[in-house]
Amino acid sequence: MTFIANPKRYHEIPYNRCGNSGIKLPAISFGLWNNFGGEDTLENQRRMLMKAFDLGITHFDLANNYGPPPGAAEKNFGRILNEDFSSYRDEMIISTKAGFRMWDGPYGDWGSRKYLISSLDQSLQRMNLDYVDIFYHHRPDPETPLEETMAALDQTVRQGKALYVGISNYNAEQTKQAIDILKAQGTPFIIHQAAYSMFDRTIENGLTDVLEEHGTGCIAYVPLAQGLLTNKYLKGIPKDSRAAKEFIPFLNERDVSSDKLQKITALNTIARDRGQTLAQMALVWVLQEKSVVSALIGASRVSQIEENVKALNNSTFTQAELDTINDILK
Repeated sequence: MTFIANPKRYHEIPYNRCGNSGIKLPAISFGLWNNFGGEDTLENQRRMLMKAFDLGITHFDLANNYGPPPGAAEKNFGRILNEDFSSYRDEMIISTKAGFRMWDGPYGDWGSRKYLISSLDQSLQRMNLDYVDIFYHHRPDPETPLEETMAALDQTVRQGKALYVGISNYNAEQTKQAIDILKAQGTPFIIHQAAYSMFDRTIENGLTDVLEEHGTGCIAYVPLAQGLLTNKYLKGIPKDSRAAKEFIPFLNERDVSSDKLQKITALNTIARDRGQTLAQMALVWVLQEKSVVSALIGASRVSQIEENVKALNNSTFTQAELDTINDILK
């Protein structure tokens, strides 16, 4: 059955200009970091992508190593895109990244020209695409000269394999150095993907200033702090939660201190007074930062996407609310 998108989808969500570029991104974008691997059902993946697009989410974010196994998310996304969304390709911003370990040997990791060019070729093959809209270097490489890494990003654009480039997980000084090189090359660099949430405000320590100064947009990943900023932890650590699973390195019981649980409870009170869930308030809070143009969400079911998009129904804060939130987070 051919997918026909909601004709009113572009009235469902605001779009923000990405820095000084010609591109606008939806205020909420959809990331395929989790739940698009080989063990996840393709039908659920299809339902989530269809719902996201129907709600006006036009930006889908991937990376070469998303899965598991690595590459599975791109392969599954490419299959669904080809089977259901091919006529809507020009209405989408599709991004992928390279920078983490992808294959064995010295050429399957970090930031060499060989790795980045080879990785993008593989990503395009998995997704059955001629090009991606944004290609990121996923993390700084301490050994490869930054000039080589940035030249590789530039090469992908000149080869027609990417329209724009971005970087991720670079600090303020590294970002400034990268911007200087990319500007000298004439590379269309438009975006930085950075971790940002109420519980991780590192980008406020100089990075956002650099991005604003140079007209570069920021997309915030893990805006819900790996699920901490949801109602899941209001009564402690559930046994089936991410924090309770020892094999997940990004969030564990050590991260969920009694102090943090108290903050979650206090933040939830503010959210409730705003007529929102904690997750909804946390999402629109990251959008208050001037350089942040989009919040990147993940989901395991359609209802989570619907709830997240409803956050945009109340996206403004009073100064009193912002002051109270800052007091809680201190």
